[in-house]
Amino acid sequence: MRKDLIRGSIAVVVFTVLLGLVYPLVMTGISQVVLPGKADGSLIRQNGTVIGSTLLGQAWQRPVLDAAGKPRKDAKGNPVTAPDPRYFQPRPSATGYSASVTFFANRGPDQATTAALTRQHLDAYLALEKPYDPGLTPALVPIDAATFSASGVDPDISKANAAIQALRIAAVRHLPLARVRALIAANTDGRAIGVFGEPGVNVTTLNHALDQGAR
Repeated sequence: MRKDLIRGSIAVVVFTVLLGLVYPLVMTGISQVVLPGKADGSLIRQNGTVIGSTLLGQAWQRPVLDAAGKPRKDAKGNPVTAPDPRYFQPRPSATGYSASVTFFANRGPDQATTAALTRQHLDAYLALEKPYDPGLTPALVPIDAATFSASGVDPDISKANAAIQALRIAAVRHLPLARVRALIAANTDGRAIGVFGEPGVNVTTLNHALDQGAR
């Protein structure tokens, strides 16, 4: 009994040191040498300041102003915001693209609230994009434009979604449409190892590229 306790205690200590300290330190050291940017969270820096991550989406909003030109607030005193037309918009998020939490909308496909929310997202998308694309109809809106992302912080949208938004971006920023499409292509990720998933346009990196190249 005593020998078993001693051996068990030694095993716990040894494996705690190996797997709890040595292994994490070794893997961290290797990742910092081989892939330092990804190991640190794929951070985006501007003038030495971290302004985001390529792995996380952001809420590209602007304040809604009242008749006096002051930021409007809701009944709880929170600022009222709306999508900023100068930027590509990510897909709807249950978290509002909070950097501190990730979760999805816990609703089933047969729930009435799911249909109502999807319709709300669809109407908002059409209201934002149709002035720049008069021929846009609900049937032409990509599904990712009206449905929640799984994590709530997904930075990717479909190529079809980005192509529709490109018309607005070009008009609002007074850019050639070809230039906007080139930026979309430069910020599109291909399928994983060429076969898995669908290509996705990273809205976070795309919008930062817009700000770097066009004001």
